[in-house]
Amino acid sequence: MALLESTPGAERDRRSGTGGTALAISVDRRLRLFNRCCVGVLLAFALLWLVPLAWALDTSLKPNAETTDPTWLIENPTLLSYRTVLAQSDILNWYLSSFVTSALAALGTVLTASMAAYALSRLRFRYRRVVFWLVLCGLMIPNQVLIVPQFRELGSVHLLNTWWAVFLPQVPTAIAVFIFKQFFDGIPRDLDEAARMDGAGFFRTYRQVVMPLSRPAVSAVAIFSFVWSWNNLLWPLLAVTDPELMTIPVGLATIQGTYGIRYADTMASAILGALPLVLVFLLFQRRIVEGIAGTGLKG
Repeated sequence: MALLESTPGAERDRRSGTGGTALAISVDRRLRLFNRCCVGVLLAFALLWLVPLAWALDTSLKPNAETTDPTWLIENPTLLSYRTVLAQSDILNWYLSSFVTSALAALGTVLTASMAAYALSRLRFRYRRVVFWLVLCGLMIPNQVLIVPQFRELGSVHLLNTWWAVFLPQVPTAIAVFIFKQFFDGIPRDLDEAARMDGAGFFRTYRQVVMPLSRPAVSAVAIFSFVWSWNNLLWPLLAVTDPELMTIPVGLATIQGTYGIRYADTMASAILGALPLVLVFLLFQRRIVEGIAGTGLKG
């Protein structure tokens, strides 16, 4: 037995085992170093993102007369600017308008994009790839190009100065169709065939089988559509002139023009406008991560 262990083959096995262990340790060290570098870069970007937010919060807690002071230390913090914004503006109606139009835009995006993506993913028809590439080409068309035709169309049917005029053009269907199609392509087709064998039609399969499995994609598309619609300024600024129907970005633009150099009031209104989005992110951050992971480029 001792002779067998001392053979050249056994010696090579021991050497290769040692070399494999050393290689594994080296790879593990490199991986840990890479992870630390990634964490460091993410922290650096997070700090850069927090600097403007900290400056806005610092400015909003100062009296307007002290906003020209470049120091970050607040000697006399006050909520006067927040009270001024709430008292002199119609921000509560702006919140309501932004919430309604953003929710309708998110709902419309999920419905239209998921149905179109399901048809592109499951149906086989002529020029299907051409249709899909045309949808992708829609991603490269700037929204500003469509403003004039949309404005004329909605004006011709007398929908301007309504919530319909605000949310209908804000349905970002192209990118949402792409996300849903990538997700649907990863769902096994055996589930569709099993549902049809049980007597389910095309729409019933989409509604009762595919959509319940697509909650990560639905959450991601709905949240991103909601945020995009909430932050949109240009189209609501053109489509709405009624102060009661203004959204948060449009209302804040009017406040900024009214306040002039009253930076504390301007920053207070900006923080009040961004606060709902921060709450949405904190409440649905898990859904956002799951949606991004689940809608990765599959197939």
